[in-house]
Order: sequence, then structure tokens, then C-alpha cells
Amino acid sequence: MAFPHRLDAPELPDFSMLKRLARDQLIYLLEQLPGKKDLFIEADLMSPLDRIANVSILKQHEVDKLYKVENKPAVSSSEQLCFLVRPRIKNMRYVASLVNADKLAGRTRKYKVIFSPQKFHACEMVLEEEGVYGDVSCDEWAFSLLPLDVDLLSMELPEFFRDYFLEGDQRWINTVAQALHLLSTLYGPFPNCYGIGRCAKMSYELWRTLEEEEDGETKGRRPEIGHIFLLDRDVDFVTALCSQVVYEGLVDDTFRIKCGSVDFGPEVTSSDRSLKVLLNAEDKVFNEIRNEHFSNVFGFLSQKARNLQAQYDRRRGMDIKQMKNFVSQELKGLKQEHRLLSVHIGACESIMKKKTKQDFQELIKTEHALLEGFNIRESTSYIEEHIDRQVSPIESLRLMCLLSITENGLIPKDYRSLKTQYLQSYGPEHLLTFSNLRRAGLLTEQAPGDTLTAVESKVSKLVTDKAAGKITDAFSSLAKRSNFRAISKKLNLIPRVDGEYDLKVPRDMAYVFSGAYVPLSCRVIEQVLERRSWQGLDEVLRLLNCSVTKEDKASSESLRLILVVFLGGCTFSEISALRFLGREKGYRFIFLTTAVTNSARLMEAMSEVKA
Repeated sequence: MAFPHRLDAPELPDFSMLKRLARDQLIYLLEQLPGKKDLFIEADLMSPLDRIANVSILKQHEVDKLYKVENKPAVSSSEQLCFLVRPRIKNMRYVASLVNADKLAGRTRKYKVIFSPQKFHACEMVLEEEGVYGDVSCDEWAFSLLPLDVDLLSMELPEFFRDYFLEGDQRWINTVAQALHLLSTLYGPFPNCYGIGRCAKMSYELWRTLEEEEDGETKGRRPEIGHIFLLDRDVDFVTALCSQVVYEGLVDDTFRIKCGSVDFGPEVTSSDRSLKVLLNAEDKVFNEIRNEHFSNVFGFLSQKARNLQAQYDRRRGMDIKQMKNFVSQELKGLKQEHRLLSVHIGACESIMKKKTKQDFQELIKTEHALLEGFNIRESTSYIEEHIDRQVSPIESLRLMCLLSITENGLIPKDYRSLKTQYLQSYGPEHLLTFSNLRRAGLLTEQAPGDTLTAVESKVSKLVTDKAAGKITDAFSSLAKRSNFRAISKKLNLIPRVDGEYDLKVPRDMAYVFSGAYVPLSCRVIEQVLERRSWQGLDEVLRLLNCSVTKEDKASSESLRLILVVFLGGCTFSEISALRFLGREKGYRFIFLTTAVTNSARLMEAMSEVKA
């Protein structure tokens, strides 16, 4: 059931080089403090670090003890302290408090701060204010590309989404540009670039500047990757807000995949221990079911279990020589497969239990109605009931946002009523969250007279205006008002289905949402690749607001390797949909995302109430 690749689908580049580069650079930085040292690591850098340089590698380079950066005094007795942290103000205060405590105690040691992925001026300012700037040496570990799988690179910057799309903070754009620059240095120039969204535009322009500064490095090299797409998350909030139904997406929604691995608790392992499982193409069982609609997964796993049993049973008629061969060559592989099989069967059972408890079918039906724009009153009542039953604050917010975006904002009466019910049910401390959602364009209220058509004609007048370049922010936020219905019609995102949609043999990318909806982000990519440009998509571009194009037709006809960059996070549903498209058309997609996301992470990033 794993997707067979067409013969003409190109090979993927080898990304292990990125890991080696990151590891060598980290070792170089550690060795600048010769001798024994203690390393303090920020919590959210621990998983990425583990994938690059494990404890034994750190020990080889004289790291004595490892500590987590926490809000308590350090107990380290080492003469040298090294801090591996994100460039955050609170981390600088932490380092400064340690240095100042040592000064008070009359103790001298060496301190080194390694910022990942980059150092910000604000951090150095804090060290200066605290009077320790001269005592601390600062460095950067420019590690921003972590290969999570053969076709997936993550920058592991979950804060990118909130920083940029809510706070308007542009500091990570440099990190994105540097990452793209590194990729083009290693894998040759990208002949065709397409981007949608303001962040995409800024990242693209900064990246081009870096390329021009180091002109000649990639000149004359044969490009390995033919197309690159840069997509802002706010261009397509809808896809990220929908419940996932492909296996990998469901595992992420249910158990949270973190940095490419997942902790399965006792309810999955059916023992009293938890198990950490790395989810990637090397897990043969997972690789065959990851992109499948959940309804097919059980059947596949039980068939696999029967095949495995049959292979075990072959032992019965063997003579000694055959048995020896079987034990030395096959048994280990079978045992490994058996272990993985039981883990994934356990995960499926656990997902099924949780989903029947939540009445998943009813939820999906409501989402599909919202996507199609049917039964809006019924869907609103469903959301109200969800809030009244206090099912989950995050889920209720997600459904309200989905209603708002698909309807281009809520009518004032509905907005006020839902907001009041929400605050009464979950508590007034959520008030700030509503302000955030509004600012990000996720949950908005229609101004009087802002019916869909009125907004669209207003926007089109603005955009076709000769002074389009001078549109103020107020107007561009109006243009950002989702326009989902209009785009959905233009791109045919809601497939017309005659009869049952066969999820076993999907006919298009809509299978990732049970045949009800094609992810907008993926449809745009499909259309551009088909037309080999934006040609004929002017109306869509106008509704999506802000695009980038650089085309170099000559060299790229043969190139079927495509890099898709998601700024603000990408979901496993989108990855599965594009893998499907690649299989159908003979492309191979590589994904680069600021972090892997899902609807819950999106809502948590906007929430002012910490879970």
C-alpha cells in the first residue's frame, strides 16, 4: 500500500550533509572553551540537539554535565559554563543572574552563550544592562535545517507563527533567508520561484540579496531542485484548522509528534512503560500507512500481521541449515517489524477510543458543512453546544475560527453571542485571546454592509487601483479577510462527487479530508505546476494578496524536484496531499517548514491562557 513512485520521479537529495554541517559547527563552538565544561540547554533545543549530536558526542568534546535552563540557581561546580539557548530576553536574564551570583560569591569562571539559530541585538543589550556583557562571550550556532525525514526539513521554530503573524515581528525572516541560501549553496540554484504572502516576499527578497552578495558560488552549477514555492500560513488558515484524517496527521493531533518522534503512553504499548518512537521512512510499517486515510489503516495492519505470521510459520518444515539461515538473516527483521506492527495497532486502537468518545463523525460533518457553506445555522448551534458542554477550549476556538474564515467574518450578532458564551463557559481570562485572533484575521466580525460581495468589490477596486502600491495596512487587512468562498470557487476546492468517494483508491488530493476539500495551499501549487506559471490565475492572486515570481524556463523543464517552504508551519495533511500529487504526476516534493503544526498548536500560539 506504500505509494509506488513513477519511474520518472527524481531521486531526493541526501540531507544527511545538513546534520553533519550542524554537528561540526557545534563541536567547533564547544572546542572554543578548551577543557571540561558544563552545558546548559534550553528545553526546546533538547530534541533537535539529540537528533544532531547525542550525549556521547558531547562527552567526547569535554562536556562534563548537562543541565536544563530553568528558573533556579545553577548547582554546577565547573570552571566553565556554556549555554545553548534561543535568543530570548528571559534566557539573558537567567545567564546574567548566574554571573552576578558568582561575582557576589567572589567566584571567577568562564561563560559562553551559544545562540541558536541566530543572535539578536536585543539579547546583547540585556547582558549590557545587567552589567555582565564583558564577562560573557557570545556565539551563533546557525542551525536552522533539521532533516526530520527523507523529504522533510524543519527549522524547529514554532514561535515563528506567533511572532510574525500576530506580533508582526520580522526577526526570523533573516533565518529563513539564510536557510534558503544554504540550500542553494549545497544543491544548486533554484530556477523557478513562486511565493504567496508578505512574509514569502520579504524572505525571497532578503535571500536574493544574500545570493547577490556571494555571487558566483552557485553560478554555472546544475540545479538539482527545479521549483521552489514559498507560502505564508495566513494564505491558507482553513487547511490548518481542519481535523486531520490521514494516519500521520491523526497521530500528531492525538499524541503530538515532536521533532519527528512521538511518545506513546501505556494505553498504546499495553505495558506500564511509555515508548519513544521515531516516525520516519525507516519505520517500514509506518512508511506504508502514514499517508493513508485512517479508514484503510486497520485493514492494512491486520493483513500485514497475517503475512508476518505466515513468515514465522515457515520455520516449521525447515532443516538445520535452513533454520540457521533463517535465524541469521530474517529473524531479526521479522521481530523488528512485529514490534512496530504492535505499536501502530496499539496507536490505532487508542485513536479509535478517543475519537468515538468525542463523537468524531459529527465533528467532521460540521467541518464539511462549514467548508461547503451549507447549514450555517446548524453548524453555529453545534459550536454553541460544544462550548456549553465545555468540551475543550482549544477545540471550540478552532471551530469558531473555521466558521469565521469560511464565512469571511461573523455577523456581529453571532460574534458577540459566541464570544459571550465562550467567556462564560471557559472564563474571562480568554478575553485577550479574542483580541489576538482578531488581529491575526482568524476570528473577525463583519462590519455592517460587509456582505461577501461588498467586501470583494471593495477589495477589487483597491487592488486594480493604479495606486495599488500605496494601499495602507488598514486596507490590506481588509484584503486579508479570507475571501475563502471566492477562492474556493475559482480553484474548485470542494470537489463535485458523483456517488461514494472511494478512500481506498483516492482520485485527488481531497482524500486527505475524506474527499470533501482539497487543501488550498496544495491546489495553488498544483495549478502553477500545470500551467508552468501564474498565467490564468490572476483572479486568485488578487484574492490571495501579494505574490513573488522568478522564472527561468530554459533549464527547468527536466526538473521534477520541487521544494515547498511553509512560513508559519505546515500540517501532515498538506504533506500527504502533495506526496499524492507527486505520485500522480511524477514529481517529488521536499518540504521545508518553520515547524510542523496542526489546529491545536495554531490556537495555542494565539492563546493568552497557558494550558
